[in-house]
Amino acid sequence: MYQFFVEPGQIDVENRRVVIEGGDVNHIKNVLRMKVGEEIAVNNGQDGREYRCGIVSLHEDRIICQLRFIKEDSVELPVKVYLFQGLPKGDKMELVIQKAVELGGHAVIPVAAKRCVVRLDEKKARAKVLRWQGIAQAAAKQSRRGIIPAVSEVMSFEGAVKLASSMDVKLIPYELAQDMDKTRQLIESLKPGQSAAVFIGPEGGFEEQEVELAKEAGIVPVTLGKRILRTETAGLAVMAWIMYQCQ
Repeated sequence: MYQFFVEPGQIDVENRRVVIEGGDVNHIKNVLRMKVGEEIAVNNGQDGREYRCGIVSLHEDRIICQLRFIKEDSVELPVKVYLFQGLPKGDKMELVIQKAVELGGHAVIPVAAKRCVVRLDEKKARAKVLRWQGIAQAAAKQSRRGIIPAVSEVMSFEGAVKLASSMDVKLIPYELAQDMDKTRQLIESLKPGQSAAVFIGPEGGFEEQEVELAKEAGIVPVTLGKRILRTETAGLAVMAWIMYQCQ
């Protein structure tokens, strides 16, 4: 079954009516060639619910659907995972965002760490974030997410640490950290309703001063094993571990 995201105001539960507008109209009509009576799934990207609808009519600029029922059981993880990703080179960030969304991440925060090769001015950063948010939306649609995870504006490392300081479980994979049991215990301590912050360094890793600043905020340095993982691999390894632990 195909799934589409709409704004909350396009779902009228009382009158059992859903309106689809924008680019999805062309996709439904001319790409998928769907017909009146066919069923689709609609999400508002916020409440995690799945609204099952039947197509009633197809117009030039909108598609009218009848709400059949609401699927309440959420596909979302019981914990909110925030991925703080040091800006990588090239288009690696796009891959990280896509896979983090598929793995159940709640939000992705791009971080301008000291060893980041990539430096974005305000205009470029704004354009990048818009593109990254589009990738998050496409990944959410493909993986049948109930929400569209947010991609935030690029943050300084200090700002990211401040944001993460109030979260329940906070970890930062670091090549000098040891004790895999410590990593395991930290991830297994996550409980439903909690939040988790995962900090991943850029290609050159985090500087020692950054790790010390993170530790002061309660962010725990951990090891991910004996091998050194690429920046685009490390976060996804942690995300997959959390997904397995919490589902």
